[in-house]
Amino acid sequence: MKKILLSKKVLSTAIALPLLISGVSGVSAVETQKNNIASNLPGVQLEYLDRGLIAAPTSQGIFLSWRLLANEVNGYSETGLTGVNFNVYRDGNLIATVEDSTNFVDQNGTSSSSYYVRSVLNGKELDQSSSVTPWKQSYVDLQLKKPADGVTPAGENYTYSANDMSVGDVDGDGKYEYFVKWEPSNSKDVSQKGYTGNTYIDCYRFDGTLLYRIDLGVNIRSGAHYTQFLVYDFDGDGKSEIMFKTAPGTKVIKFDKAGNITSEKFITIPQKDIDAGYSNEDDYRMSREDYYNHVVKMFMSWDEHEEVVKGNWPSTLEEAFGIEKQYTYPLSKEDAVSLTDYFMDVYAPKRSGNNKLREFEGFILEGPEYLTVFNGGTGEEMDSIDYKPGRHDDGLMWGDYAMGRIEPGNRVDRFLANVAYLDGEKPYAVFARGYYTRSNLVTYSWDGKNLKENWAVDSGWTPMSNPFNDGPHGRDGTDPEFGTLTTQGAHTLSAADVDGDGKQEIVYGSATIDDDGSSLLYSSMDTMPPQSAAPNTTARLGHGDALHVTDIDPNRPGMEIFMVHEGGTWAPYGYSLRDAKTGEIIYGGYTGRDTGRGMVGDVDPSTPGLETWAVGLWSAAGERISNSAPGTNMNIKWAADMTTQIINGSGNASTTIDDWKKGRVLTAADARTNNSTKGNPGLVADILGDWREELLVRTADSSAIRIYTNTEVTNHKLYTLMHDAQYRAEVARQNTAYNQPSYTSFYFGSDTNWSKVPVPNFWTPGVLTVLEGAMAEYISSGELNGPLVSKLENSLKQAEHHLEKGSVKQALKFIEKYAAEINQNKNASYITPNAKLTLSHKAQLLIDMLERNND
Repeated sequence: MKKILLSKKVLSTAIALPLLISGVSGVSAVETQKNNIASNLPGVQLEYLDRGLIAAPTSQGIFLSWRLLANEVNGYSETGLTGVNFNVYRDGNLIATVEDSTNFVDQNGTSSSSYYVRSVLNGKELDQSSSVTPWKQSYVDLQLKKPADGVTPAGENYTYSANDMSVGDVDGDGKYEYFVKWEPSNSKDVSQKGYTGNTYIDCYRFDGTLLYRIDLGVNIRSGAHYTQFLVYDFDGDGKSEIMFKTAPGTKVIKFDKAGNITSEKFITIPQKDIDAGYSNEDDYRMSREDYYNHVVKMFMSWDEHEEVVKGNWPSTLEEAFGIEKQYTYPLSKEDAVSLTDYFMDVYAPKRSGNNKLREFEGFILEGPEYLTVFNGGTGEEMDSIDYKPGRHDDGLMWGDYAMGRIEPGNRVDRFLANVAYLDGEKPYAVFARGYYTRSNLVTYSWDGKNLKENWAVDSGWTPMSNPFNDGPHGRDGTDPEFGTLTTQGAHTLSAADVDGDGKQEIVYGSATIDDDGSSLLYSSMDTMPPQSAAPNTTARLGHGDALHVTDIDPNRPGMEIFMVHEGGTWAPYGYSLRDAKTGEIIYGGYTGRDTGRGMVGDVDPSTPGLETWAVGLWSAAGERISNSAPGTNMNIKWAADMTTQIINGSGNASTTIDDWKKGRVLTAADARTNNSTKGNPGLVADILGDWREELLVRTADSSAIRIYTNTEVTNHKLYTLMHDAQYRAEVARQNTAYNQPSYTSFYFGSDTNWSKVPVPNFWTPGVLTVLEGAMAEYISSGELNGPLVSKLENSLKQAEHHLEKGSVKQALKFIEKYAAEINQNKNASYITPNAKLTLSHKAQLLIDMLERNND
C-alpha cells in the first residue's frame, strides 16, 4: 500500500490501471497467458468492479449512489478524496455534476426515470455506467429458493432458513453474485449432541436466478463451526471461486429456469479412498449404538495407543478412571463392554451432570475429509484434496475427554477460514482446525488447476498425563516454534499487515503468525492479577469470542487489536486492546468471568479514535466514557458522517440499526438476523453504491434476502471499501464461526485525516471479459454494427493470438488498433456515442495493462 498527496500523483486521461486478460470464451490464450501476465504485474490483486449504481426512492426524490474506484483517486481534500468527478444523467439528459461525493438526490425523478453516470476528468467524460431504474422502495429483495424440509434418522423434523452470506463476481462482469448458506433448524454448536440436517450453499444472481446449489451432504454436520466458505478470485482470472471443507456425499445440484433439478453430481473421491472402500453413498453419522461401539473399540485397543506405549498416559483405563485394576490387557470385548458401561454410566456423570454419553448421536467422527474448490459461476468441482490436518481421532488427543464436561467431537471439529495476502500481492486461502488445544493452520494457493499448499503451522499436541482427567487448556503444544499458539485462538481470525511490510499476517486470536508462516510474530501473555486464580504467574491472554483488527487509535502508529477473553479467573484480562505489531497490551481489564462480547467503532464522534466496549465504553486512549455501551451483535459503517452504528435484533425480533447518540436509524420490519442470540445479519459489506456498507438480512420466511442501503447524502468521497485488501478479505471471512465485522487497513471514523488514507497500488483481472461482454451487448442492441464489428473482432482475435504466443508487444499493437478503429471518423455511423465511450475506455484500460506488463 502507499499513501499519495495531491501534488504527487496525476492521473492520465485513461486513468491507468493494469487489468488481467481473462475469461474469453473459446480463447486458449486466456488459460495460457493469465498467470504469466499476473506474475509480472506489480501491486495487489483486487476485483474489477463496475459503478454499482443504485437508485432508491426517498421523500426528497430519487437517491442515487455509485462507486468511486481506488485507481480513480489523485489526492485529497478536507472532506474526502479527490480524482474523477461524475456527470449524472436522467433519461439521457445531463442533470448534475457531482464533485464532493458519489451521491445525488434527483428531486424531479420518478419511478420510471432511467439513470446512468459518467466519470469526468479534466472536463472529459471517460466512461458510462449501466443504466438503472429506481427500486420500488428503500430496499430491494433478492428472491431465494428455499430447500425442502427434512427428517433426521431419529425421526425429528427440521426446516431451513437463510443464514450466512458472501459475495463474489463469478462471471467477470464487475457485478457481484450472492452466496447464501442454508442452515437447518436443528443445526448444532459443535459441543451439542444430536443429528442435523444437511447444509446447502446457493449462488444467485442479483435478479434472483439460482445458478446452482451445493449440498454438503450428510457427512458435514450443520452449525456455525463446521462450514466456513471462502468466495474469492484466488487464481486471478477475474472470476470468483468458492472453497470449503467437503466429504463423501457432497454434490452440486443444477436447476432449469422453472426451478426443476436438471443434474446432480457428486464430488470426486480420490482413488486411494475408493480402494479403501469409501463412496459417495456412505453415511458416517453416529447413532447412539454406533458411538457405544466406537468407545468399546477404543478401549479394546487402549494398550496400543501411541501415548500409552510412550508411557505418557496411564497403562490401564482403571488407572485413568481412578478405580482398582481388575482387567487384563489387551482387553477382551467383554471387558471393554464392562468398562464402557462404567465410563458412560458412572465415571462420566460423576464428572458432570451434562455428561449423558448414552444419548450421544449425530456426530461425524470417521470418514474422509476434503478441501474442495468449486467454479464460482457453474458450481463445477475444480479440485479436491485431503483436508489437513485430519481429525486423527474422535477428540481424545484434542482434550475432548479430559475436562469435567466430556465432549467427544468438540475441540477436534472447530474450524476457521479466511483470505490473506501473505505475499502482499495475491490472495491465499487459509484453513484452520482447533484453537483450544492443538492448533493448526494451512495456507493454499489456487492456480486454476491445482490447490497447492503454501505453508502450514501446527502447535503440536497439548501433552496430557491423563486424557480422561486433565486440564490441557493454557498448556504449550509440543512444537518448539508454535507451541504457545494453543488456547490463543478465537472464533474467528483476521489477515492484516500488522508490521507494515506490505504483507498480511494472520491474527489468530491472542497470537499472530508472520506472513511467511515461519514463526509466531508473538503470542501475547501477561501477569495474572492478585484477585485471579493464580496471582503473579504468567498466563496467555487466551481464547475469546470476538476479535477486531484495524487502526483503532490514529494517534498511535500502526494498527491495534481489541479482543475479549473467556478464561475467567484463569486469564489476566477479560478484554484487552493490544498493539497489533508487538502484541503488547495498551489497556485492558480483568473481569474474572467469561467476557463473551465486545466491539469497536466510532460511536462517540466527540472522542478521538474508535471506541471499544465489552465492560463499559472506552476511548481509544483507554479512558472510560460510560458504564454502559452499545450492542455487540455487529457494527456497520452506515452514517453519512463516517460514525459507526450497531445492528440489533435476534430471534424473531425485527432487525434494527441504532446510533449511540441519535438512537434508532432503521427498523427492518419483517427482516431477521441469524445465529440465535448472536444476531448476525447475512452479510454487512460495501456491495453497492458508495463506500457505506449495505445491510443484508433474510425475510422472516426466508423467501428473500433484503438489502438495505443508507439514502442520506454524504459529503465524504472515498473509494469503495472493496478496494482495500484487508476489508475485502474480511468480507470473505465474515461468515466464519462467530461472524465479525469487516475492517479497513486504515483509520475509518468521523475524524479521518484524509491525507493519511492510503491509495492501493493494485491491478484487477478481467477487463477483456468486460470488453467482450460490452461489445456483445452493443452488437445485440444495434449500437455497434456494420463492417466495424468484424474489424473490432479481428483486432481482438489477433491480440489474443499474440498473447497466446507470449508476445505482449504484438498484442498491444492490435489492441491499440482496436481503439483507433473505434475512434476513426469513417466508422462513426457504425457506433453510437455511448458505445464508443465505453469501448474506448475499456480498450484503453487494457492498453495500459499491456504497456505496464511490456515495460
